[in-house]
Formats: sequence, C-alpha cells, structure tokens
Amino acid sequence: MSDNDGKKTLGVRGGGSRPGNVKQSFSHGRTKNVVVETKRKRVVMPKPGGAAGGAASKSLAGGDPSKRPAGITDAEMERRLKALQAAKAREGEEAAQREAEEKAREEERQRRREEAEAKEREERERAERARQKAEEDERKRLESEESAKKAAAAASAAVPDEPAARGAPAKQAQPARKQDNKTDRNERPARGKGRDDGRRSGKLTLNQALSGGEGGRQKSLAAMKRKQERARQKAMGGNEAREKVVREVKLPEAIVVSELANRMAERVSDVVKALMQNGMMVTQNQSIDADTAELIIEEFGHKVTRVSDADVEDVIDAVEDKPEDLQPRPPVITIMGHVDHGKTSLLDAIRDAKVVAGEAGGITQHIGAYQVTTESGTVLSFLDTPGHAAFTSMRARGAQVTDIVVLVVAADDAVMPQTIEAINHSKAAGVPMIVAINKVDKPSANPDKVRTDLLQHEVIVEAMSGEVQDVEVSAVTGQGLDELLEAIALQSEILELKANPNRAAEGAVIEAQLDVGRGPVATVLVQKGTLKQGDIFVVGEQYGKVRALISDTGERVQEAGPSVPVEVLGLNGTPEAGDVLNVVETEAQAREIAEYREKAAKDKRAAAGAATTLDQLLAKAKEDQNVAELPILVKADVQGSAEAIVQAMEKIGNEEVRVRVLHSGVGAITESDIGLAEASGAPVLGFNVRANAPARNSANQKGVEIRYYSVIYDLVDDVKAAASGLLGAEIRENFIGYAKIKEVFKVTGVGKVAGCLVTEGVARRSAGVRLLRDDVVIHEGTLKTLKRFKDEVPEVQSGQECGMAFENYDDIRPDDVIEIFEREEVERSLD
Repeated sequence: MSDNDGKKTLGVRGGGSRPGNVKQSFSHGRTKNVVVETKRKRVVMPKPGGAAGGAASKSLAGGDPSKRPAGITDAEMERRLKALQAAKAREGEEAAQREAEEKAREEERQRRREEAEAKEREERERAERARQKAEEDERKRLESEESAKKAAAAASAAVPDEPAARGAPAKQAQPARKQDNKTDRNERPARGKGRDDGRRSGKLTLNQALSGGEGGRQKSLAAMKRKQERARQKAMGGNEAREKVVREVKLPEAIVVSELANRMAERVSDVVKALMQNGMMVTQNQSIDADTAELIIEEFGHKVTRVSDADVEDVIDAVEDKPEDLQPRPPVITIMGHVDHGKTSLLDAIRDAKVVAGEAGGITQHIGAYQVTTESGTVLSFLDTPGHAAFTSMRARGAQVTDIVVLVVAADDAVMPQTIEAINHSKAAGVPMIVAINKVDKPSANPDKVRTDLLQHEVIVEAMSGEVQDVEVSAVTGQGLDELLEAIALQSEILELKANPNRAAEGAVIEAQLDVGRGPVATVLVQKGTLKQGDIFVVGEQYGKVRALISDTGERVQEAGPSVPVEVLGLNGTPEAGDVLNVVETEAQAREIAEYREKAAKDKRAAAGAATTLDQLLAKAKEDQNVAELPILVKADVQGSAEAIVQAMEKIGNEEVRVRVLHSGVGAITESDIGLAEASGAPVLGFNVRANAPARNSANQKGVEIRYYSVIYDLVDDVKAAASGLLGAEIRENFIGYAKIKEVFKVTGVGKVAGCLVTEGVARRSAGVRLLRDDVVIHEGTLKTLKRFKDEVPEVQSGQECGMAFENYDDIRPDDVIEIFEREEVERSLD
C-alpha cells in the first residue's frame, strides 16, 4: 500500500481555497502585488428522503431516553410533536393560499392591463379617425374654395387650372409631412443632455413661470398617489376628466395671495404664476388689492363676491317689529334743568329715597336711572341728568333715549343757562316736555315769572294758553307730586309707547364704570327685546356675556325687558357712555365686531391727528411752538364723568396756553398712570377715585403730584388757575411825565446833557424814557443821570428844571420832548 493511499496531499492550495493577486497602491506612486487566497464556504446538502427529520422525530417520539431533555415526559413529548406537525400543516396551507392569491392578483393585473391597452388602442384609433376626418374635411373645404375661385375666373382658364387645383393639396400636404417629421426629430431627447435636464427638473425658473411652461416643482408623494389613483380609475372605466368646481370666492378689500389660493382651492404656485404673467412679481405672503384679485379669480373660472370689513356688523338684526308683536312698555322720563334747581330732590320725593344726601356738594355729577311704581300701579323709568355746565353730553344722551322730558325750573331763580340748554336738547330730540316749577314753598317763589321767561324760548305752558303742561311742585313738602305723575301718565298714554319683548335685546349705555370687585359695569337702558342672563352682546368697542343683571334697587334679576334700567356685569372693558348694546348669537361674532369697531376708531383717530400735507405739518409745528401746554391725566369713577371733564378741559385755554389731556380713564389710579405722568411732567387728577398703594409709593418716589376731587367745580377752577400760571405776565406802560429840552450842554466825561423843564407829571431816575422829535419816537432807553443843580436826585416834580443824560445816546437837540414812563407786570388769568 502506498503512503498516500490514493488521497491528495495536504497543502495550502487545497480544494477549499482560490488563489488571486491584489495590487496595493501607496503614496508617491509605489505599488505592491499581494497573493490573496479566498476560502470557499462548505455547503452541506441534506440527503434526499428526509432521513434527518425522521431521525429527529423518532428520537423525540420515543427514542433514546438519555438524549431527551430533562424533565420531559412521554405525554409532553407527544403533545409537542403534534403541535409541530400542526404548525407545519398550517404553514403549508398558508403558502398554498398565498400562491393562489398571488395568482389571482396576477390574473387581475393582466386583465386590467389588457383592458387598458384595449382602451388606449381604441382611443388612438378614434383619435386617428378624427384626425383623418378633420384632414379630409379641410381638404374638401380647400378644394371647394379653390373650385369656387376657378369658376369665377374666365371660362377659358378653367380647364388647364383644374389639375393644378387638384394637385395643390398634395403639394401642401407634402411640406406638412416634412414639417411633422422635423418636429418629431426635434422632440426626441438629446443623448448628451439628459443629466442636465434631470438636475434642473425640480426647479421653477422665472422664464418658465412667465412663459407658462410646466416647470413646477418635483411632485410629492401625495401627487404621485393621486396620479396613480386617476390612472386606476381610468383603467377601471371611470370618468376620464373631472369637471372643474366653480366656487364663489368672497373677496375683501385686500387679501393675501395664499389666502386667495385657499379660497379658490387652487395651488399657490399656480396663483403666483398667474400674477407674474399679469406683470405682478409677488410672493404668497404679500397682499394684493381687490381689483387684481378679481381678475385672477375670473381667470381661474370662479365667481367673485365683493365684501367689506363692515359686513361683520350684518349679523346684528335690524328687522322691523310687526305691529302684532308690539306690547305696551313703561315710559322713560328724563329730569333736566339747571344746577341746584332741585331735580334730584324732586326725584327723591317721587321715589321716597335719599339720593341727594350721598352726592358730593349736593349736586348730581352722574346720570342715574331709576324705576318707580306709582300708587295706581303705573311703572315709570326715570333718568336723572346733571345740571352742571360741564355735563352737556350727558344731558344730550338723556334727551336721546327718553320719551318725556320733565324740565325742572326753580320758582325763585327763573330760567338759567342750563335750562335753555335742556330746552334745546328736548326740541332737538323731538320729545314732549312737561315743566315742573319747583320750590314753590319758598317765600320768594314767583311761578308766573318762570312762565313768562319760558315764552322767550318758545315754550308756552297751558296757563299761558299753550300746549306744554306745567305743574307747581315742592320736593320738600310734596306739593303737586301727584299732579306731576298724572301729567306724566297722561302724556305717556297719548304717545302709546310699545315695544317687542320677544326679540334680541337692544339698549343704550347710560353710564359705565370700573368697579374694583366686579370689573367693568355698564348701566344699560333696554329699548327693544329682553336682555337675559347668559346673553352674548357687543357694545361699542367692547363685548361680553351677561354674568349678572342688577336692578336700580340692588337686587339681582334674571332678565330685563323694554324701558328697564339695569347694571350689566360681564364686559371685557369699559364702554363709552351712549354706546348701543346689541345681542348676537356667538362670542366669535361679538369679538369680530368689537375688533372691527376698535380698528375703525383707531384709524379715525390717527387720520384726525395726522397732517395731510407737509405745509400743514410745518404750520402746526410753528403754531405749537408759540403755545404753552399744561399736560394732565384724568381718572374718574364713571365714563360719563371722565368724558365731561375732558370736554371741560378742552374749553380751557386761548391762543397762548391750552390744556392737553394725555390720558383719561375709568377706575383707580395705577402705577402705569404714574409712569406716564412722570414721563410727561403732568399731574394726575382723580375724580371720586383714589390711587392704590403701589401707585402712591411710586408717586412719592418720582415726585408726581396727585390731586383728588369730588366736585367738578373745584377741578375745573384748579386747572384753570394752573393754566393761567403758564400765561406770560402782561406788560403795561404808565406815562408819568413829560419834559422839554431847553438847551444842550457838553460836559467833559459825561457827554451831552439836556437842560430840561418838566412840563407834566414827574421825572424819575429809574423810569424809562423816550425821545420825541416832531412827535416821532427817535430813541427809547434809560437815563444815565438826573440832576437838580449839582446834586443827583431820584425824581423832579412838574414845573422844575433839571439836567438829563441818556444812556449810550447823544443825539439830542433843543425843543425835543422827553417822555417818561414806567412798566408794570400784570398777572393774567383765563377768565
């Protein structure tokens, strides 16, 4: 036997490796060849017949117990074997099911593919037939036109021209075919330019946008899915082209490009492209005007509906009430008259209350609303207005919301300025008037004088054969109160006052204030409908939800009908007195209306304060340069008082000084008010309000003056006095004497000295002098010396001679007249 016994010798180049050379590269151009052997994996192929599986199952089933895992019984091993066989059977079934489903899907795909190919083939054939038919029709039309032309020509030329006419279409068709071939060749993509086109395919250039090419950005995954869905629907026989949805686009006065595309349901890039084609280089975040947007909307095939910002107020119902819905309502009576004529006392006597006892100075400075039930059961709503001159706007508001005006005139004081103003307000509002002649219990009362004075203002009472009712009353003794209530009831019956309580409430703000514990509070007189707790409303530039309704007696009520005054809680801010309250459906509508009104008011104030031209701006700056301003801050307890104070401040001043109200508001004086006052150097005036603790500390540190007032007289007088201090003192000249020059002497070291005779008054050394020559002022100055003989004297009396020398002036002649005068400063006031 040989040593190797027919076997191959062992070595590194056995059958399991495969040699190869690898060339390694190094720096500086160096290389090296390396021999590498690649080991091949040994693949073990199982023998046919599944001997391994059978052996394993046999050993598992009941083979050698020593090879079985520890703790496994025969029953457990049997269960495991059955589970394994069931899993294998399940895998086989699932594989067969998957193969069947895949086969079905493949058949379905093949069927759809064939259907799509058939449809595409039909489409191509139909398009080809349509094209051929169009070409045939065009050829026939050209032949008919040519034959008509030839027939119109001479009969001799008709025969030779006929072949040429028939050959013309063929000659025209041949260049057309050449042109089509040339176009097809141009449309084939160039082999060397494919990479550049692919690189630029996802970018939109300006030329592409202006030329109207496709040029859009690379399609997103959603766009690809939509395209596949359209192709699938087309293959399934769905609609090939979807009709364009025409939308009604609401167009405001200005709109952002992206918002315009959103309202049209178009892509923003398409809208921007359309704008660029129309010559507008804009982005999606820029605004365009309504006219341009309308052109774009029409270009995209949509309908335009022009709207305005003011359309937000259309949600407020302005419907007229039907006559059958109207129900009787209590009358609203406004008490008007001059200050201290007894308006509030008369109303106290009617209400059996003591309102006047709680008013500062015994005068009304707020507008109050009360409801009174008479002994006969009649309900009356009273408005008590101030009589002070500063509260003109309050009286005007009271006259506008009222049904009847009761004009209170004191029998011992007759007609006064605010009485005349109340008469004018009542005439302007067109409401009937009842004259109540008060204080008839006084010994000096003269009611006939009151009636006579009213005739001057076209108010003719019944006692003077007129139509205006007049009643003599006394708030102290109660005389004539029943007659006054009867007159009011009679007048209200004549008016036949009615309102619809079953509608959205509408009312007027009588007064508004900022309460520390309750927040903004508004006194509202309901005019139409019924205001209920929980209603959402908008009032002027503010909005809110009714949290609580409080009557004039301080009780909480659930609702308030027409002609009922209530306090409304739940506002987001303090409204202006005189604003109209409207109930809306949702809070979003109320907020939108309030924001629009606030923006409109801000624009109006900005437009009123801005100069329209540069010349006006310069003229205003020049005027302001010569005007001294007194800046002030005003904080009041209610909105009406703040408004009255601001109006009174605007009337203070003249062409040299004026009062400027930097800020007016309602509520306590805060730190922000102190900061503004410090920055402007202005005092803070508090009317029936106080500064909180932080504001007081800040004012003490910064040196800001805070003044408190409870009577508007004192506030107006103090501000007027402070503004008068800004006026420059008036310089007045008092002529104290005249002197005539008799002779002029030259004195060494002094200059020219005039020998004078005091002809009138007295000549003083400290006074000013003017030199008159032929009654013309030649010089004005002061005296350098005044001598009597050789002595320097302070003054020289009339009829005596003296010597005078002027300061820095020597041009004096005989017969000149010297005028002696004194200047005094006189303090001015704004009265």
